[in-house]
Amino acid sequence: MAIRNIVKYGDDVLRKTCRSQLQFDKRLHVILDDMAQTMYEAQGVGLAAPQVGILRRFCIVDVGDGLIELVNPVLVSSSGEQTDEEGCLSLPGKYAEVTRPMNVTVRAQDRFGKNFEISASELKARAILHEMDHLDGILYIDRV
Repeated sequence: MAIRNIVKYGDDVLRKTCRSQLQFDKRLHVILDDMAQTMYEAQGVGLAAPQVGILRRFCIVDVGDGLIELVNPVLVSSSGEQTDEEGCLSLPGKYAEVTRPMNVTVRAQDRFGKNFEISASELKARAILHEMDHLDGILYIDRV
């Protein structure tokens, strides 16, 4: 595993739409492992592929209850509303209040290509949606 450089605000890669991840191989596993190590080292709760310069549809989240890897995630449903402060590893030291759904259900694939659904609420829902936004070139500051 290795620490990867986190792309900072202003880099065009953060504004691009990512392509689907089609290969579920050792290379993907290495990148996901590197992303986890990078996120934990930076004391973040999520990291998306474009934040390490890769324009593919995958991200990771860990709000303190275990690592979640989401490959090709799709929002299935959302409900409720919450407003809270968000930050981003690509915009260090910056924070703003963002309104997002309170509850979400997301369909994704794991690192082996197996389909699954996850339901989340509160901070975990916020973190998942924040990272999924990165896959479409959207930053939290666009939602302020």
